[in-house]
Amino acid sequence: MPTAYLYDAVRTPFGRYGGGLAGVRPDDLAAGVLAQLLRRSPGLDPAAVDDVVLGNANGAGEENRNVARMAALLAGLPVTVPGSTVNRLCGSGIEAAVLAARAVETGDADVVLAGGVESMSRAPWVLPKPSRAFPAGDVAAVSTTLGWRLVNPRMPAEWTVSLGEANEQLGERFGIGREEQDAFAVGSHQRAAAAWDAGRYDDLVVAVEGTDLARDEGVRPTTSPERLAQLTPAFRPDGTITAGNASPLSDGASALLVGSGAAAERLGRAPLARIAGRGVSACDPREFGYAPVAAADAALARAGIGWSDVGAVELNEAFAVQSLACLRAWDVDPALVNQWGGALALGHPLGASGGRVLATLAAVLRATGQRWGVAAICIGVGQGLAVVLEDVSGTTAAA
Repeated sequence: MPTAYLYDAVRTPFGRYGGGLAGVRPDDLAAGVLAQLLRRSPGLDPAAVDDVVLGNANGAGEENRNVARMAALLAGLPVTVPGSTVNRLCGSGIEAAVLAARAVETGDADVVLAGGVESMSRAPWVLPKPSRAFPAGDVAAVSTTLGWRLVNPRMPAEWTVSLGEANEQLGERFGIGREEQDAFAVGSHQRAAAAWDAGRYDDLVVAVEGTDLARDEGVRPTTSPERLAQLTPAFRPDGTITAGNASPLSDGASALLVGSGAAAERLGRAPLARIAGRGVSACDPREFGYAPVAAADAALARAGIGWSDVGAVELNEAFAVQSLACLRAWDVDPALVNQWGGALALGHPLGASGGRVLATLAAVLRATGQRWGVAAICIGVGQGLAVVLEDVSGTTAAA
């Protein structure tokens, strides 16, 4: 079977809810990073792209009707290049990369553009259709920004609690308190700020046309445990989760160039990493934050390695509490996790985050000289997804 490689990756800066990217449509965000990938590989004939696969978690607004196809057309790709949008909620961007890799490995494709997009700022309110004509009562508009909406009444109520309440329960299960969560969040901001200052993101992040946003908007270099301790709990009066130790609502897009070994010549560039293993898991919907544990273990087993081989981890920080729970379960040095900051600081535009963690993982492996890395993400309604990358930067890919 052919081997699937990651050749290049870019993303937008991640904007805060209502912030620097709120005026940009999600299909335009996605089109911008796709076009940038093409510009960075001038030897690639756009007509030779076999498919475009993007993740998106909402699908209810301007990203409706297959945002991957819309973004591909807006990016100037030929009309002969197809596109598909996938939805595994927060894992949608990694799911897109997994599908791209499978297409390459089966010989169905040679070059695929993957990634994801989300504008949580522009997510619409929706109204359910009435069960009969001319209803006399009021109907409430439902926000599609995040979480459950229009819930099936047959679904057990304990499964449909808010994401925050589910993670409050997770914190109780593992005995993870407010101070530990706040300290983890501060570390994420500090590492993200240091990485930006050191130029770590200069080659990974591209500007969005028509905006002034140059960096991830959520990074707070001066935050401290004392400042976070002043924040009010968001989900329970006596809870531990606040706006400071949970990822912010965000906007952004990411794009990945996935191809076979034989594609290196036409791309005019060596691959960055081999997509070596994949894993998906499922659990009780309330414990979704812990689902990356089983997913990462499965991905490592399929790559034929163990935690002792891993030199870098990118774990999407949906909440500090779930990140800490995962780290307790993995036999990995916490210093290897999210070395350039995580979603608590950088932001979490749902469909785009998978592309971010994969891109950052490949870059961290290259910068640190490590061979193996794991990217993992938790997914609402009780799922987890993970990918193992093997650094091959500077080598010649095998077909």
